[in-house]
Amino acid sequence: MTYPHTRSGAVGRAGWQVRAAAVLAAGLATLCTGVHGVAHADTTAPTGAARSTAPVHGLDVSGNNPHVDWKATAAKGAAFAYVKATEGVSYTSSYFAQQYNGAAGAGLIRGAYHFARPDASGGRAQADYFLAHGGTWKRDGKTLPGALDIEAKAHGDPCWGLSRSAMTNWIGAFVNEYHARTGRHPVIYTAAGWWAACTGNYRGFGRTDPLWIVNQSGTPTPLPAGWNTYALWQTAASGAFPGDQDVFNGTLKDLKTFALGDYTPPPPAPSWPVVQQGQAGRQVTTVQYLLAAHGAPLTADGRFGAGTRDAVITFQRAQGLTPDGIVGPNTWQHLVVTVQQGDTGAAVRAVQDELKAHGAAVTVDGRFGSGTRDAVITFQKFRGLTPDGTVGPNTWMNLVS
Repeated sequence: MTYPHTRSGAVGRAGWQVRAAAVLAAGLATLCTGVHGVAHADTTAPTGAARSTAPVHGLDVSGNNPHVDWKATAAKGAAFAYVKATEGVSYTSSYFAQQYNGAAGAGLIRGAYHFARPDASGGRAQADYFLAHGGTWKRDGKTLPGALDIEAKAHGDPCWGLSRSAMTNWIGAFVNEYHARTGRHPVIYTAAGWWAACTGNYRGFGRTDPLWIVNQSGTPTPLPAGWNTYALWQTAASGAFPGDQDVFNGTLKDLKTFALGDYTPPPPAPSWPVVQQGQAGRQVTTVQYLLAAHGAPLTADGRFGAGTRDAVITFQRAQGLTPDGIVGPNTWQHLVVTVQQGDTGAAVRAVQDELKAHGAAVTVDGRFGSGTRDAVITFQKFRGLTPDGTVGPNTWMNLVS
C-alpha cells in the first residue's frame, strides 16, 4: 500500500528489501532472503487447488490515490477494495470517506485498513482509534473485516524498536480489541520476511486471523509462520486498477461469504518455481545446495550468478535436459534428492534451510537427526502430506513452492 504525503509505494518496496536484508544479516538472513515483501508505507516516511479458475481481483488505495474512478474500476473487473483509514492514533486519511463510499457505490465489497505504528502507542489504543475513524465491521454483506497493515518502518529499525515478544504482544492487543468490539478477527497484512524478523515466526495468529500476504514476486508463498493459506494476496504495485493490485483466494461467492463472516480459503497449490540467473534468495540457495549434492563446486550464497548458471547447464546436460540454465519444473524434479533421518550433506542443508524459511527451529548443519525429522513431520502435517519424516519429491515441491 502507499501513504499519502510524500512518495510512491515503489520506493518503499525497495527500501523494505534493503532493510529486511540488514535485519536478517543480523541473524535471520535465510528467513527473508528471496521474499519480496512489498510494504505499503507510512506517513512519517515513506495441497489443494484453488476452487475457481477465474481470479477475483481487487485493489487497495490510500490518500496517495486521491481521485479513483470507481465505476470505471468496477467495469474493469474489480470486485473488492481496501481503503486506508488511519495510522497510529493521530492520522486519518482525508480521502477515506469518499473512497470507501465510492467503492460501495460502484458495487465493490470494501473494507478499511489501519497502518500500524507500534512506536506511537499500544495496539489496543490503535484498534480503538481505527474503529472510531472508519474501521468498523458490520454484517451487511458488503463490508470486509478491518485489516491491520503491519510492516517495516520506513527508516531505522524495521521492527519499530520492539523486541519480537513485544511486537507479538502489540499485534495481539490490536487483534483482541478489534475482535472484542466487532466480533470479527481483523485481517493481518504482512510479508513473510518481516514476520520472521520481527515476530520470530510467531504462529498464534494463523488460527484466527485471515492473512493478506504481500509478495510481488509472482507467488503468494512462502507464507508467514502459522498460516497454511491466505485470504488475500497483494500481487503488484500497479496494474489495471488504481493503487496496489490484489487477488482474493476464492470465488466471488466466497468473497461475499468472507464479508458476512468466517471463511476458510483453500491452501495455495504447490508448484515448482522457476529460478534463473539474476535472482537471489531462498530458492536460489536451495538450488545451489542441491547442485552441490550432485557434485557441483558451488557455495550456497543465495545469488544466481554466472557460476550457478554454468553449474545448472552442466547438470542439465548430464541429465539429458535442455541446457538452458533455468531451473524449471523438469530440472527441479531431477535435482531434488530424497533424504531422511541419518543422511548428511548439502541436500540435508537445503531441507533444513527451507524448513527454517517455513518457521521451523532447526539448525542448518547438514545432519538429518531427530530434530530435523520432527520438523519435517510437522511441516508435512501442516501441508496435508503423509507425515513420514522423509523428504521426497512431493515434500520438496511443498518446501520450495
